[in-house]
Order: sequence, then structure tokens, then C-alpha cells
Amino acid sequence: MNTDNALRVIFRSHGSPSVLEHLSSPANPLGPGEVRIRNHAIGVNFIDTYFRSGLYPPPALPSGLGTEGAGTVIECAEDVTHFRIGDRVAYVQSSLGAYATQHCVDQGRLVHLPDDISFTAAAGGLLKGLTTICLFNRVSQPKNGDTVLFHAAAGGVGLLACQYAKRKGIRLIGVVSTKAKAELARSAGAWATILAGEDIADQTRQLTAGKGAKFVYDSVGRSTWQASLNSTASCGHLISFGNSSGPVENVALAQLARAGSLTVSRPILFDYISEPAVLQSYAEEFFQCLREGLKVQVGETLPLLEAERAHELLESRNTTGSIVLIP
Repeated sequence: MNTDNALRVIFRSHGSPSVLEHLSSPANPLGPGEVRIRNHAIGVNFIDTYFRSGLYPPPALPSGLGTEGAGTVIECAEDVTHFRIGDRVAYVQSSLGAYATQHCVDQGRLVHLPDDISFTAAAGGLLKGLTTICLFNRVSQPKNGDTVLFHAAAGGVGLLACQYAKRKGIRLIGVVSTKAKAELARSAGAWATILAGEDIADQTRQLTAGKGAKFVYDSVGRSTWQASLNSTASCGHLISFGNSSGPVENVALAQLARAGSLTVSRPILFDYISEPAVLQSYAEEFFQCLREGLKVQVGETLPLLEAERAHELLESRNTTGSIVLIP
């Protein structure tokens, strides 16, 4: 059994980033099917702020935080069959607690990390890469020549989506908050950009000869819901996959009919990667995309002890790319 102390980021109550604390304590014992990972890089995602704020309730308080990371295996439960000590691994959607020097992860949430993929790229990109792959291949299937609208196009998922769409011949219109972010999104592959302060629906329809976007991907939520509806083409598909401005509530089916017989999805990534074999397959697809030139942009790399700062940056919406914590 591993007896090293582990440094963890925890929170005892919900609130602003200031509720985050650091705790050094003995490593948790492994449960059945679990693998102990020594983290080398930890992904910071917007869902982490939902747990901290209380939008998504954790199983109990006090609670750890974070569900994505990459590192090496240092211990395995007796019934673990697919991993061994020394393996390079990455994980997404583990139990809460990735903001730590060590984390116990169910083997079904782990993927093998090839030697040619860095820990930082995996921690900063795997969850976002899987999200992109699922959005464009499972939740919806835009084809070569289709025009789509993508909110937060200069964020971690957005920049991967810009690149992925261009590779597939999809014309992606990226919504961004500043001119600098617009340039970044276009350099990543966006076909066109719209500033968030503009009339998004009007600009989208001007760019699409009045038709609107066949697919609209909205991770912002409440504040952009109406603009997204108004930007979607008749018989189009609106995918709401995040709540950075708050959750969308009180959606009326009649509103979808009036907007042009729209289809709406509210996907959760876990439901698409719940089977370990599917998770590994999608991860391998993402790693191959990286080998072929897809780039994970890591905007900030911070020490684990600066997790509070990482959340402040993320919620300011002034960041580009991913934020990664280094233990």
C-alpha cells in the first residue's frame, strides 16, 4: 500500500474561488478496480467551478475537486487487469479529487497514454478533445460544406472545434468576446467570427444568406440561449452543452416550433463514453488527431497551489485555451 502523504485541493462549503483550501494527508486506500495515479498534470474545466459553486452538488462536503489528469500508475488494486505500475495514463470524469498529487481512479475511467503524447497535452486536452469528437460525430453529424455556429470559440473546447471543423470541411462561425480572440479562432480554423457583443443571430444570418447555421453549439447557457435559437436554421439542431452563464431553464417546446421546427440536445459527455472500450477508442482517435497536427493550446500552466487563481482566470472568461495545474 502506498503510504505517502498526498497534497489535495478541497472545499468545505460552496462559494467563490476563495473557498478552495490545501490539505496534506495520508493517501486514500484503493478500492476495488482502482488505480493510484501520481499526477504530472491536471486539467481545469468549467465543470469544476460548477461543483465549487454548488450548481452541481458534490457527493458530500468537504470534497475534492477536478476529474481530469495525466500521470503514471504507482499502485493497482488486486483486481485491476488492464494497467500496471509504471504505465503512463490519462483520465477524464473520474471521481472528484484530481486536484491532488495523487488520485485514485477506477480503471474504467483510465486510458493508456502513448509515449509521444505529453502529460500536459493530455491533461489540457483529453476531456475537451473527447467533447469535440462526440459533439461532431455522435451528438450531431455536420458534413463537409455545412455551416455551424460555435460559442466560446477561443476557449479550450472551442479552439479544438475550430481545428477539427476545418479538417472536416465544415464552415465554423466562432463567437468570441474580443478581437484578439477572433484572430485566435480564425488562426485555428474558424471560417468566420462574431463578437459576443454584436447581434449574434443577425450576423449569423448575414453570413449564411439568411438561412442560419444548421448546427449551433452553445456552452454558455442562459445568456446566449435566445441568440442561439434565433441563429439556428429551420429544421436545424441546437446543442446546449454547458452553463458558463447559468443553466437554461423553462424551455417551451412551442418555442422550438416557432423558431423553425428545431431539434435541441443537452448532452453530457459521460453518457457517450461510459463504456471503457468506447472511451479508449475515442481517446486513440484524439491522440491520432494530435499526431496529425491538431494542437492543444494551453493558455495557462499554474502550480497546484494556485488552484484558486486558476478558477479566477477561468471564470473571468479572459483566458484562451486550456488551464493546467502542475503538482
